[in-house]
Amino acid sequence: MAGRAGCAHTSDLPSPEPQPGSETCLRCLETGQRPVQLRMCLSCGTVGCCDSSPGRHATEHAQQSGHPVMRTIEPGESWRWCYLHQSLV
Repeated sequence: MAGRAGCAHTSDLPSPEPQPGSETCLRCLETGQRPVQLRMCLSCGTVGCCDSSPGRHATEHAQQSGHPVMRTIEPGESWRWCYLHQSLV
């Protein structure tokens, strides 16, 4: 496996990583939902809510776009998730 932490998908990510496209989950704002925690797509910078949120918009973005890796943008957290491998990277 290649990449920064063992996932082949991390080697395909842009460097530097994109800036967050917004400060919150825009899909939650559109639907009147409240995001629980925020995640950012490392391919394009789209911000979505986590799977504990009603909309699960970060996962929805990954499924619709094919972008495999996101990271938390919560203060004090620094982990990444690969949707294709269903694992931390």
